[in-house]
Amino acid sequence: MESRLSRLEAVQTMLLEIGQKSSSCTDISEFLQAVHAALGRIMYAANFFVALSDHEGPANLVRFVYFVDEVDEPPSRDELFELVPGESPTAAVILSRESIVMTAAEHHSKREDNAGFGIGTIAEHWMGCPLLDQNHQVLGAVVIQSYDKEHTFSVEDQALFKLIANHVSSALQGLQSMDRLERAVQERTAQLQHEVAERRRAESIQRALYELANLSATTTGGSRLNHQLHEIISQLVPAKNFLMALYHPDTQEISIPYFVDEKDEHAPVKRFDYGIGMCSYILQRKQAMLLDRAGFQALVDTGEMEHPLGNAEISSWMGAPMLLGDQAYGVIIVQSYDDTVHYTQADLDILAFMASHVAVAIARMQADHQIRQAKETLEQQNAALENALTSLKDAQGELVRQEKLASLGRLVAGVAHEINTPLGICVTATSHLVEELKLTREDLANGALDEDGLNQFFDIIDQSLKIMTTNTQRAAALVRSFKQVAVDQSSDDIRSFNLRKYLDEVLLSLQPKLKGKPVQIDIDCDEQINMASFPGAISQIVTNMVVNSLVHGFEEGQAGTIRISGKVDGDYVDFDYSDDGVGMDSATLAQLFDPFFTTKRGSGGSGLGAHILYNLVTGALGGTVKVVSAPGMGLHYKLRFPKVKRK
Repeated sequence: MESRLSRLEAVQTMLLEIGQKSSSCTDISEFLQAVHAALGRIMYAANFFVALSDHEGPANLVRFVYFVDEVDEPPSRDELFELVPGESPTAAVILSRESIVMTAAEHHSKREDNAGFGIGTIAEHWMGCPLLDQNHQVLGAVVIQSYDKEHTFSVEDQALFKLIANHVSSALQGLQSMDRLERAVQERTAQLQHEVAERRRAESIQRALYELANLSATTTGGSRLNHQLHEIISQLVPAKNFLMALYHPDTQEISIPYFVDEKDEHAPVKRFDYGIGMCSYILQRKQAMLLDRAGFQALVDTGEMEHPLGNAEISSWMGAPMLLGDQAYGVIIVQSYDDTVHYTQADLDILAFMASHVAVAIARMQADHQIRQAKETLEQQNAALENALTSLKDAQGELVRQEKLASLGRLVAGVAHEINTPLGICVTATSHLVEELKLTREDLANGALDEDGLNQFFDIIDQSLKIMTTNTQRAAALVRSFKQVAVDQSSDDIRSFNLRKYLDEVLLSLQPKLKGKPVQIDIDCDEQINMASFPGAISQIVTNMVVNSLVHGFEEGQAGTIRISGKVDGDYVDFDYSDDGVGMDSATLAQLFDPFFTTKRGSGGSGLGAHILYNLVTGALGGTVKVVSAPGMGLHYKLRFPKVKRK
């Protein structure tokens, strides 16, 4: 009776320990080891193991999380065993969710029926209880066994073991929940660490891209760019050994502008033909490549890659083409001679990503260089055009000046010829009068002068004076008109004048041009148009119009009419000029005001008359000019300019 009470006290103590241990332990193996030790104090427990279902996998898989046996070796804790009905007593306990007690005889009988029944050595007495959670879902099984006949399990032992199994189930359920929570925390921590690492990596790549963009915008290439590019990529992947190659499609060559290597102080070659070396191999494939020592050597041995052009004793190697669309700019290569430094696919992805952005940077720098060259060329061409335009304007101005002087010279010649006639008549009349005076004096001295002779002498004097007066007045009018027109054409000053009177003076100076031609000029101009402008411009305009009509509008001996009208419209004057000559077609009319355009090339036409007319109307007078013409319908100018020209 006392031993039974002692055993019950021991059982209570064990259950209390299980409860305390489940709340203090975080490791299932440690907890089960404590259970095993406590169980050994109340019954024989030399051989004890616990199988738990794999809660993360299929329900028919178990792992032995705790295994102590005198005979058999413990299985690995990470190894999973499939539960097959009828294949083992442990499987039977878990699948049936019932306690099982088995003797050696029963075990031998099962194995006779099924040679594969059970795993391990057959025990004299075997006892297993299922581990069930609060929802009666199986967690696994707890097993105790004996290999000798001295230690068997009584009915009381079986009841106590079942009780202990229930308490172990409750404790394991809590420990597994805690374990799952800890694993979830660990997984989440690992996930967060991975996210942080990825974010830092993304920030590093973003910073590298910013530095690359800034570098391409502030440099024009050269060693500084290549060195800083090496530093930027070294921040992302190990790049102690770095090579940058540029492809030249025009010469089908590859150059090495930048080379840093632990074993070679200088690049083996600075420039070589496209088609050899790893640079050509990468450019031909147009994709990034990752190689170890064996892979690199295989390319050399098989001849797939010709002439490595460098140290082949590499441990790890990466190469990425600098591509922008289908345009290849070169290759970036990094390599390691250190067996502890091996590049990964992630490193290759970063290198390929950076290489593509380097291609963009190179394309941008090349475009900027071309733009600068084009700008410099354009500036040179603009300067040359400016000089040519200045020279052309100077030449044009000189030609216009010469044309004005030539026009003035022709006016002088015409006026001189016109003045020559009345002055000649005056000279003849004067000579005749002197001769008559001499004869009359002789008659008076000889006393032969009578009244009739004296009256005849007076008549001769009267006629001579009338002839001289008429012709001198005519010459004076011509000189006065010429003087005013000549002064106006050579002066750029604004003065006040009456338009109608000034037109009369201009047309009077043009009489030598009109003399002998069957061309009539009709003027219909308001006599009250008083202007303050450039009379020389109007003189030149009217002169050019009339001369152009005489030269181009009328054939030799052709009769015609020129009409000139002037009317006031507010502060403006509408000035119309027309002739009824041959006119011109639309193609000729479109070029009328072009400098040096003439239909009488080689016949005295300079091609500047209409051009000067246009410039004087739009420039000096500040007005507008329109022209209408058609073959056989003559030419009609419509001018409009202000009465008062303001400086």
